[in-house]
Amino acid sequence: MAQLFGPMKETSSVIQIKDMDAKVFGALLRFIYTDSFPEMLYDNDMEVDEMSGVVKQEQEEEAAEDKTPAVVKQEQEKEAVEDEMRLQWLQDLLVAADRYDVQRLKFICEKQLSEHISVASVMSTLALAEQHHCQGLKEACFKFIQVQSPSCLQAVMDTNGWDYVFTTYPTVFKELVAKLASNQRK
Repeated sequence: MAQLFGPMKETSSVIQIKDMDAKVFGALLRFIYTDSFPEMLYDNDMEVDEMSGVVKQEQEEEAAEDKTPAVVKQEQEKEAVEDEMRLQWLQDLLVAADRYDVQRLKFICEKQLSEHISVASVMSTLALAEQHHCQGLKEACFKFIQVQSPSCLQAVMDTNGWDYVFTTYPTVFKELVAKLASNQRK
């Protein structure tokens, strides 16, 4: 739960923001005050330093030949967890931007989410797009699904998000089926 402190008076009042992670609320405020997209804060509250990330990536590439398969697998798993955390953060930030009508931030989140759609996330992202009226993100999800192989499409159908969209947003599901059918005719 995040808190916003009002002006300092003899008696201080606290406004509580419910249903929002403090890091997401902080990112929303950083965007409002700086008009620049905030970096995701990690558990240690350190911002990602882009330059050190580049140096680290170069060092990892140089050392990649010396790594055992177990180390490589462990690093891939760590990267997958970080990607999942970033996806969740972007989704939460989009929800906050929509809730407080910060349209530019909402658009930036929508664009970034569009660029990071995966088999595992496409249906939850589609549901989010429908719920928050993000037509561009919805279209990106449809395009992603349309170009998938039958085995990938089966993997998408096996996700919980598939059932959720099917039951919660039947009109979106009908639109998706129509797009897939038109894709078959081409």
